[in-house]
Amino acid sequence: MDWQASLTLGLMVLALGVLIFTRLAPHMVMMAVMVVLSITGILDANEALAGFSNAGLVTVAAMFVVAAGIHASGGIDLLVNKALGQPKGLRGALLRIFAPVFGLSGFLNNTPVVATMIPAIHAWSRKINIPSSKLMIPLSYCAILGGTLTLIGTSTNLLVAGMYNEITGESQLSIFSITAVGLPVALMGLVFMWYFFPKWLPDRSDKSGFANLREFTLEVAVAHHGPLVGKSVQEAGLRDLSQVYLVEIERNDTVVTAVSSEEKLQGGDRLVFAGETEAISDLLRINGIEPSTDGDYSESIAIERAERRLVEVVVSPHCDALGNTIRDSKFRNRYGAVVLAVARNGERVQGNLGSIRLEAGDTLLLEARPAFVSRQRFNKDFLLVNDLDSEPPRHERAYLSWGILALVVLLAAFGVTSMLNASLLGAGLMIVSGCCSISRAEKSLDLTVIVTIGASFALGAALQKTGAGQAIAGGIIDLSFGIPWLMLILTYITVSMLTESITNNAAAVLMLPIVLEITEKASLNHEPFVFAVMMAASASFATPLGYQTNLMVYGPGNYRFTDFLKVGLPMNVFIGVMTISVLLIGWPLTQ
Repeated sequence: MDWQASLTLGLMVLALGVLIFTRLAPHMVMMAVMVVLSITGILDANEALAGFSNAGLVTVAAMFVVAAGIHASGGIDLLVNKALGQPKGLRGALLRIFAPVFGLSGFLNNTPVVATMIPAIHAWSRKINIPSSKLMIPLSYCAILGGTLTLIGTSTNLLVAGMYNEITGESQLSIFSITAVGLPVALMGLVFMWYFFPKWLPDRSDKSGFANLREFTLEVAVAHHGPLVGKSVQEAGLRDLSQVYLVEIERNDTVVTAVSSEEKLQGGDRLVFAGETEAISDLLRINGIEPSTDGDYSESIAIERAERRLVEVVVSPHCDALGNTIRDSKFRNRYGAVVLAVARNGERVQGNLGSIRLEAGDTLLLEARPAFVSRQRFNKDFLLVNDLDSEPPRHERAYLSWGILALVVLLAAFGVTSMLNASLLGAGLMIVSGCCSISRAEKSLDLTVIVTIGASFALGAALQKTGAGQAIAGGIIDLSFGIPWLMLILTYITVSMLTESITNNAAAVLMLPIVLEITEKASLNHEPFVFAVMMAASASFATPLGYQTNLMVYGPGNYRFTDFLKVGLPMNVFIGVMTISVLLIGWPLTQ
């Protein structure tokens, strides 16, 4: 090998070592590798930056926006409310989680699906008296398995498909090309979890009622013509809420205390809750609930509400509204924000929200325009302004957002247009239709993921250009003694081991050029090996490091590292055996 190939291999090994043994972010590591390859002349500028114009990368970015539209419109809340209920045990609860998460993950990026479901599952687990530690790992694993159903189910599949097309020049894989592998493997994986995980997962019940010492008084109203009118408190889902509880109902100048679960809600009812900030933001996502401020919540505010967000502030000793009640201070007119909740000395304040007199040090939860944060940070009225980055869902567009997603899938599935064009059309429709605001769309773009993917292409291109990939391919072929099925097994094991140590996207990008070199040199069918890379890169169960959704459930499930090893290692082996078996049965390995 010449120095270019040796340097490229050295960079690959160094990048792997840094990702495994340090906490440096993957996007920083891969950007550094790209810079070195460009400076040394191994790649010219166009080759080094080619990954950022790759169709797979742009498709990933567009699908982030589509997922944001489903979330922002309350589409996932709609599904959760209909799919979850009162299961008869842990295995019944697992089945209720599997159904929506498995289906959603096939067509939406796993990360926003799991991010949306975590608070819902956490609250639901307390309601049905099942420890969240029994449900969070299955939530992550189910999303991972669901992501293997289609090419748009996970960014890794899109990335591999785009890179495969770029390297080989062959026609692009279809949206359901991996389904023949992913569906049977994923279904067997769900059965494996359903049977074994109730016994293997730990019971770490959270005995504390409130993890957050600051408890707010929150007052909301039942929308006059909303879907909650005529429903009982139980039917509306307002009983046994996690970390927030219904204190009383104010109705026609009377107060209903010790509220019964069978109490029927009426339009205009003012519901007084106590709870935490996170629980309050979840409560405000319920369709039919709106802020209530003694008539101060005008029609104009209701119209503007989709553009507003939750903001936490602390009242300054110099606040102009100090000493006045919230009603008398004309808070909305003065600051352009609606007071939703009040906390004082870490405890809820008794009485009607509008009649609470503001004191220095009070913590207020507001619903305000985005400009409120930047404006009030330079104002003397508040000591602290904390944007909770939570916007109210646009429930009236929930079904529309699902229709847009269905359109994207159908256009790509029937070959009307490419996945790139379908996803771009879907992202545009989410914004134009109002399912997703422009600011929410911008925030949905995970730049660290996008930069990691774009920069990773440079290393793959260098491995191919310098011949380093061919050299590695030759070594693996020699190790497999030229036996095709053994090559397939070695390919899967190698990618799987890399995925547990570094990110799944990085492992796929590093291995795909090498795998294509293997199949080219040995005159083998590309497809089963490409599918093996996709499946192995996604099937990361043994550690919380290999897949982002595993890290996301690590804290909410109160897990330890060994919990993932206990259930994840058997899961890895089982999914690996199933994948290899399906590929060997369904695809010829030789051309």
